[in-house]
Amino acid sequence: MTPRRKAIILVSCCLSLLIVSMDATIVNVALPSIRTDLSATPAQLQWVVDIYTLVLASLLMLAGAAGDRLGRRRVFQTGLAIFAIGSLACSLAPSIETLIAARLLQGIGGSMLNPVALSIISQIFTGKVERARALGIWGAVVGISMSLGPIVGGLLIETISWRSVFWINLPICAAAIVLTAVFVPESKSATMRTVDPIGQLLAVLFLFGVVYALIEGPVLGWGNVRVVVSAAVALVAFVAFLRYEARRADPFLDLRFFYSIPFTSAVINAICAFAAWGAFLFMMSLYLQGERGFSAMHTGLIYLPIAVGALMFSPLSGRLVGRYGARPSLVLAGTLIAAASTMLTFLTATTPVWELLIVFAVFGIGFSMVNAPITNSAVSGMPLDRAGAASAVTSTSRQVGVSIGVALCGSIAGSAMATGGTEFAKAAHPLWFFCIALGLVILATGLYSTSERAQRSADRLAPLVLGTDRPTEAADVR
Repeated sequence: MTPRRKAIILVSCCLSLLIVSMDATIVNVALPSIRTDLSATPAQLQWVVDIYTLVLASLLMLAGAAGDRLGRRRVFQTGLAIFAIGSLACSLAPSIETLIAARLLQGIGGSMLNPVALSIISQIFTGKVERARALGIWGAVVGISMSLGPIVGGLLIETISWRSVFWINLPICAAAIVLTAVFVPESKSATMRTVDPIGQLLAVLFLFGVVYALIEGPVLGWGNVRVVVSAAVALVAFVAFLRYEARRADPFLDLRFFYSIPFTSAVINAICAFAAWGAFLFMMSLYLQGERGFSAMHTGLIYLPIAVGALMFSPLSGRLVGRYGARPSLVLAGTLIAAASTMLTFLTATTPVWELLIVFAVFGIGFSMVNAPITNSAVSGMPLDRAGAASAVTSTSRQVGVSIGVALCGSIAGSAMATGGTEFAKAAHPLWFFCIALGLVILATGLYSTSERAQRSADRLAPLVLGTDRPTEAADVR
């Protein structure tokens, strides 16, 4: 395993992260064009985004277990092939219903990429220093994908059509498949994790039930039979999930993790931050191209401060967490997200572009500060062999947050989406008040989850989940 071969393997894994992450921002910029070309309703546009993130959230942990059991290279290549087929189907979709189905296929493929790629990196880069460097590069790709997404998407939409935003995935998938076949060795886990199909199914029913009710409720009416049934199914599935997982020896989700205040706070913060993020991306794309009449390329350039913020402040957040713990980054993230959302409550159809750039910069910096402390808080006090599972839960929570944020756009700001370009900004104000509340929750949990009481709860968790009362080696919280 030469350094050159390791570098190529890292590139192959990072390519998967690039396409999965970039697809979300590209699609948001394309939403107005999709609405015009396919005569899509606001609810259908929400499903174009949410079906992808929901499937990712539902299958991430299952895909990681499948890679350990069936072979990481095999599952990774399968995910790349499915993602490529889904992308091609998206680009050829003749109707909005077909596009939503193709996005579902994309989500299935995407769920098989990132968790398995991380496992491959952990197997290949065994030294502490080289693994840290590889994971640092992996994290930087997130910022790069955020930078490329809106700009590349805007350029493709402007020069070709919205369908071309899915074509870019095809050569990247092909390159990753070939590189993986040639350079990545097959590997499996020495200890097989059991599959929990019932827990998985209950989790999927809960997530889809909640999102269906939030998206379709404003359209069909909150008293509609389908909306009421979906909400009831979600509630029953949630209660059944808690009861079933609490009794299972090797559960899909170890509920004892939530005895740790830092872990519980990390899940809450991930959902809140990414809900605000999902709502912001979705609504601002419609505002910029609908009410303001900006082109797709112009919209992509206005998104640039978010990408710059991610590239500059994500590493800074990691250093702050390493030196001072999670509190400074979480407090700053919550404060800035709340501040940016407050500024959005003053948004009008004539807000100057320079003010928009400030709002995007503030929101981007706040959002970029939140990822490192979320991961840090999730593994705080965890035994080393459970840190991966805890981190996977927060990764799932991020996707759940995006799904909920986009779904809430219709529930809270349905009048804005219905009126389109007329008074869009004014009608969307209630959504930004909700995002202010999300930022304040991050601020409050940032203070509470880093208290001495919270740390004691994390310290008590390690022996509990290992079934022993003696001290155990735990994940480094610094």
